[in-house]
Amino acid sequence: MNAHQTLSRRRMLGLTALGAAALAGHTTIAAAPRAAAATAAGVSDGAFVPAVVIGTGYGAAVSALRLGEAGVSTVMLEMGQLWNQPGPDGKVFTGTLAPDKRSSWFKTRTEAPLGSFLWLDLANRDIEPYAGVLDRVNFEQMSVYVGRGVGGGSLVNGGMAVTPRRSYFEEVLPQVDADEMYSTYFPRANAGLRVKNIDEGWFEQTDWYRYARVGREQAANAGLGTTFVPNVYDWDYMRREADGTVPKSALAAEVIYGNNHGKVSLDKSYLAAALGTGNVVIETLHQVKTIRQRNDGTYLLTVEQKDADGKLLATKEISCRHLFLGAGSLGSTELLLRARETGTLPDLSSEIGGGWGPNGNIMTARANHVWNTTGSKQSSIPALGIDDWDNPESPVFAEIAPMPAGLETWVSLYLAITKNPERGTFVYDAAKDRADLRWTREQNAPAVAATKALFDRINAANGTIYRYDLFGAQIKAFADDFCYHPLGGCVLGKATDNYGRVDGYRNLYVTDGSLISGSIGVNPFVTITALAERNVERIIEEDITGS
Repeated sequence: MNAHQTLSRRRMLGLTALGAAALAGHTTIAAAPRAAAATAAGVSDGAFVPAVVIGTGYGAAVSALRLGEAGVSTVMLEMGQLWNQPGPDGKVFTGTLAPDKRSSWFKTRTEAPLGSFLWLDLANRDIEPYAGVLDRVNFEQMSVYVGRGVGGGSLVNGGMAVTPRRSYFEEVLPQVDADEMYSTYFPRANAGLRVKNIDEGWFEQTDWYRYARVGREQAANAGLGTTFVPNVYDWDYMRREADGTVPKSALAAEVIYGNNHGKVSLDKSYLAAALGTGNVVIETLHQVKTIRQRNDGTYLLTVEQKDADGKLLATKEISCRHLFLGAGSLGSTELLLRARETGTLPDLSSEIGGGWGPNGNIMTARANHVWNTTGSKQSSIPALGIDDWDNPESPVFAEIAPMPAGLETWVSLYLAITKNPERGTFVYDAAKDRADLRWTREQNAPAVAATKALFDRINAANGTIYRYDLFGAQIKAFADDFCYHPLGGCVLGKATDNYGRVDGYRNLYVTDGSLISGSIGVNPFVTITALAERNVERIIEEDITGS
């Protein structure tokens, strides 16, 4: 059996385990009884396992798969729930246009990125607090969208699987061998994520991408080029959605609160394969609160187990020899800051918390002429980006985003990714027991200026104007107070060595977007995945199987 067949078999075993856990109502997911000595009741208080991975996002999923393949018994601790059990409407995820409690992480009202239409809040709903799939973490002058559940951000993003421009990758991560990344680890990541390209012939004729073709035409009028963007969505499934032969997902406006069909999120790729090794267990609704090191060098974690309504069920202590932090830029950074400032890991570097940035994220929208209809039918999965990254003064990569309202809006919406050099810092707030972000709106001024320069050109070439009514009650054309792509906090080569080993502590690793200093120029998850592939390969070789 070759490597591809082995991976496919493991993925199928893992998918079976995920389905069985959902049917049985278990919060512990394992593909084999021997996996980390787990049972249906879960990993017990006082348990020791060789490796623990905190989180189930991109870097965490890579780490768990490779540890499992190496024969290392591994437990993944995920604060969210497993998303494959249908709700009362027969669907796993709630709809975007009429969301219920499944949409949001313990909110009383949804907090959609498009906060209004004609200054009316039509997208949000009052809901019951619940362990929903999307969280908006609000700081004083910046909010960050993150996914909650088995698969992390892969559950709620648009699936745009973009490999960064090599020149910019080398600028951001000069200590990483770019030849290795682009010849080995980026291809490995794209294969593991199951990245595919849209059929361009279908794209050109389908009504569902009229909005993208209009955006391309208007960019071309300004002398700007566009590029097709690969995705983890199953494009063949989408074509069948359009034909009416399968249930709609991308073509039913599903994206920010999860896709019920079509998208190959991590639970269907890396995590399924990790479970299929028989050496990996996922504990859901388990949140790590504290980390300390014992005298023998092992790590002791205090973990709260809750139900989906937020009720505390148990507090456990789980110990391990190798600890991988994959809770994302916010989660991993907060755990390490808390450990440093409360004295449980006092020798952590002063660099922990630094180098944070929103990947230059800015949203904007334009009002088209009445003859430039964008279509009442719009796929929620983006397929095109405006590529002006070679602009020497203000490089921008702007996704032509959908606005699937089910009616004609004459709106062209964009998520711009800019090269903003500004960085924020996380600090530990002892009174709130959380990481607080020191970042000001003024720090986003370079990103807004770059976005404005690009879209001023497009508006001038097409005789159009901005929309000022989409981003809440304020009259503004640029949404600069939230982001989708949080990066930094535990920067590679500063807070860690060049492979994510945390300075000051042996067998402690960071494996997520915390490692990237604030910007990568495109949607970051392919880079996070590839960097994790590179790092964990070295760690397993030198620190685990070689020790």
